[in-house]
Amino acid sequence: MSKQINFEYKGKPYCLEYTRASVKYMEQNMGFNPNDIQDKLMTRLPQLFRGAFVAHHPDIKNKVVEAIYDTMDDKTGLFKCLFEMYNDPYNEMLESPKGDKGNVVTWTTNWNMEDED
Repeated sequence: MSKQINFEYKGKPYCLEYTRASVKYMEQNMGFNPNDIQDKLMTRLPQLFRGAFVAHHPDIKNKVVEAIYDTMDDKTGLFKCLFEMYNDPYNEMLESPKGDKGNVVTWTTNWNMEDED
């Protein structure tokens, strides 16, 4: 199960979550690049917060997202959680399949792969 942040704002429940589709949307449509968070903090942190709405609240207006952000408590803790959540779809994509081992495709190379230390 994916990690989620749940809260209520003005009587409406919200669920923040990242999925493969929402992360792909962020990268393609919002210009989000996690590699330049340190260099473009003022741009990337709001995108990270806005992107967490894409999975469950794709039509929410930016004005509402900004209003919600302004009322959020413990923003440092919030962004730590968002960073952790954002990485989950990548980790899930790289996991080996679970379940029936008979349906798992194994692969080999025709060269010796060198260990990278």
